[in-house]
Amino acid sequence: MIVPELSRRSFLQLAAAGALIPPGDPFEPLRRHWREVTLDGRTPGAAAGHARTMAPAAGHLWPGLPYPSLKATPARLLAMARAHALTGDAGVAAAVATGLDHYRRHVYTAGADPVGNWWDWEIGAPAKLLDAALLIGARDDGLAEAVDHFVPESRLADYSGTSTGANRVDLCTVTLLRAILTADPAKARLATRALSPVFRYVSEGDGLYRDGSFIQHTTVPYQGGYGTVMLEGLATLLAVLRGSPWEITDPGRRIVFDSVERSFAPFVHDGVCMALVGGRGVTRGPDGGHARGLRLASAILLLAESAGPGERSRWQAMVKGWAVRNPYLLDDARIGRVVDDGAVAAAAEPVGHRLLPMSARAVHRRPGWCAALSMASHRIAHYEHGNGENVRGWHTGSGMLHWWGEGHRDQYAGTFWRDVDPYRLPGTTVSARRLPEAGGGAWGEPCPPVRWVGGATDGTYATVGQHLRGLESTLDAFKSWFFLDDAVLCLGAGITCFDGAVVETVVDNRRSGARLTTGDGWAHLDGHGGYVVSGVRTRRAGGHVVLWLDHGLNPFGAGYAYTLLPNASEAATRERAADRGWARLLANTARVQGVRVPSLGLTAVNFWTAGTAGPLTASAPCAVLVRERDDGTATVSVSDPRRDLDELTVNWDRPVSRVLRADPLLVRATTGARAVLTFGRLATRGGASETVTLRLAARPASGPAPDRSRHW
Repeated sequence: MIVPELSRRSFLQLAAAGALIPPGDPFEPLRRHWREVTLDGRTPGAAAGHARTMAPAAGHLWPGLPYPSLKATPARLLAMARAHALTGDAGVAAAVATGLDHYRRHVYTAGADPVGNWWDWEIGAPAKLLDAALLIGARDDGLAEAVDHFVPESRLADYSGTSTGANRVDLCTVTLLRAILTADPAKARLATRALSPVFRYVSEGDGLYRDGSFIQHTTVPYQGGYGTVMLEGLATLLAVLRGSPWEITDPGRRIVFDSVERSFAPFVHDGVCMALVGGRGVTRGPDGGHARGLRLASAILLLAESAGPGERSRWQAMVKGWAVRNPYLLDDARIGRVVDDGAVAAAAEPVGHRLLPMSARAVHRRPGWCAALSMASHRIAHYEHGNGENVRGWHTGSGMLHWWGEGHRDQYAGTFWRDVDPYRLPGTTVSARRLPEAGGGAWGEPCPPVRWVGGATDGTYATVGQHLRGLESTLDAFKSWFFLDDAVLCLGAGITCFDGAVVETVVDNRRSGARLTTGDGWAHLDGHGGYVVSGVRTRRAGGHVVLWLDHGLNPFGAGYAYTLLPNASEAATRERAADRGWARLLANTARVQGVRVPSLGLTAVNFWTAGTAGPLTASAPCAVLVRERDDGTATVSVSDPRRDLDELTVNWDRPVSRVLRADPLLVRATTGARAVLTFGRLATRGGASETVTLRLAARPASGPAPDRSRHW
């Protein structure tokens, strides 16, 4: 064990040898900014104990952490360096210097064989080691040489492979720390210039998309994991480099600022970051969603320091609202200061619909409740596993529908992922065929060969659909969701499977011990909400209440129709079940699924093929959402979920007098007894919705066409 006197002598020897960075160095402002940003709100913790128990030997620094210990040992050294920076304890600094030198000579040294995960050698270990050296004020050329070996400049030359998205930001951070450590302006320029590809929208692979999606590992929506890491890294670099010769001035950084409200905030509910953008990390610890929400909120506030005053004000209000509703976030000092700031008003949860077709995700928010949908497609994986994590997440892309009502912030946090039946995730249609752990392939490999996944939205309501192919299964199905004011209408059709197993659709799976009541065509869970559903089966197991529909063994062409009513009372559920005209079923087949809700003036149809449903006809596969308004206007929103249409014609059998507002892709419009709208080049829009506003005309004296729809 190193005694304090020896520690101080080692530290002084480093200084005498010129291993400490001299004052007046042009990089000193960056070192100061780095300390200010990264130490904000931290405490020394157990670092003094680590210094006392450190016992350098051939195979370890601490006996319980045998080399290479690429995570734990660098983490302890960094914790000790932070303690020194906070307390000024020279003995701790000397122990860090000794530990860095020992670890660099025995493990992280130029020429060593990087056994295991590349990330540990290129990002995880060097980021912590460099940070520790910087915080104690040491100039370690041996460490710099090792970093140059494992992270050569060529890693930043090409934006591909593992040098994309969050990984690129981390690699640039390592390169910048290496530059600061040795006062190397060329390395600093490289670190900032190599960030430029991150500040561009992508249309495939890793990065930010125009629709708000964020992808990492090629096929995994990851705002709650790698996306948060990217935002943290960029916020830190922007703050540290502000005012320096290497300040980040790329105009493309605007897309990062825009991503806060477009990409990240939609997936936070009351301070909890949703699991459907957490990748393999959803099974980490009981506080996973809260911890992800805290990190994201803190990163947003740090990024706000580099944003404009309008954004700063909105983001602070948003984060304060999250923290007021979720005290878990108050553990962060940056968030705590905003909560204590009386000049910042806490924002309420927003309302509206966000559909992100490029990542097969949708989030629907209405006053008092929120729902989020997770799907899979030819470009988005059913699930991700890796490093032994999330090995039973097979069906999270099979139409998983999470929803939160009043007071349900923790519904999918805590022990949910430990206890839930992985074959009965809420909203999914699943073959009961047993799958092996980690089935389908690692790191987001299992993508089904289907293209129709997405939908149409006007920003308030939405029609969303998924052509489902089961993971390692013959299951084929067509699923649709219609997101409304107080309900989600759910349809399934063409459910076919030859696995030799039962197929089920899980109406819901709630972690609750509340009373469940069932009646003729309805069910109600106290304190949660209601369901208009016939033939539902129920079960309580492991603290969960499960409602499901049994499609039988090897079903052929099976279907379902049910309504989810968040926050509804038992009386309201019974009333909705008895109201046969509230929602009308236009079609529910493997060719087309559609509904009409007269009270909302809404008609919504998912056309799996060209066809007709009620008053709507489409010339090709598409999604259509029509809303008639009280002011005599209507909007028609369409999308091309397959992203392959050069032309689409939609007929609406309703008298229309003229077009009030045309979408740029509307190439022809005919009005009169019916509206005929022709759109071009929808394939270029990435599944986004295109909206046309029409002026309605009076119906002919003979009245509307006969209603051939069925009761819900």
